[in-house]
Amino acid sequence: MARPSLRHCVGLLVIAALTLVPAVGCQSLMFTVAYLWKGMDVPPEYEGLKGKKVAVVCRPLPSLQFSNSRISSEVAEEVSKLLGERVKKIKMVDQRKVAKWADENRWEEYREVGKAVKAEVVVGIELERLNLYESQVLYRGRANANIEVYDCKTGKLLFEKAMPETIYPPNMPLAKSDMEEAVFRKKFVEVLADRIGRHFYEHDPHGDLALDSTVLDK
Repeated sequence: MARPSLRHCVGLLVIAALTLVPAVGCQSLMFTVAYLWKGMDVPPEYEGLKGKKVAVVCRPLPSLQFSNSRISSEVAEEVSKLLGERVKKIKMVDQRKVAKWADENRWEEYREVGKAVKAEVVVGIELERLNLYESQVLYRGRANANIEVYDCKTGKLLFEKAMPETIYPPNMPLAKSDMEEAVFRKKFVEVLADRIGRHFYEHDPHGDLALDSTVLDK
């Protein structure tokens, strides 16, 4: 027997919801139907990346440079991937090209990198603090980051945001015995990159509610 489609299931829920009109009222019902059908995605804070050629650059502060240089490149790669998938009509500069130029040249400003790789806009991410461990036996990633977006031609600052601390898992640490470090590191990078990327694409504001329950998912 074929499984019913998602829209079929939602349709059944909508029909069931119609029976609740006398109890909840028309306005509440319409809100419920809209949520079931479209979800609750919210618009991005900055929509100026649409249709642009974009480079992503991530760097740690000097105090973090040695221990976290690798993770900063991983964050940049994951953010670039998310923007390419979720921002309409965007064109991403190959992250390998960005990383190669940034590694081989001395630079101070994000727009220097963006201009060098022929991007129209550069998304700069500065990691202020980053740690993967709650203790010697527990994982719990924490990071603070600032975002800056520049027009590579004019040097104009288009958008900036000091992000609140990202914590993963948000409510309880994870025993190191439950997961290899490389796997946890990848999960934390994905969470941090999505928190950064959400400033530029639609997202579900309640998407983090189940993060603790999914931390062991493969």
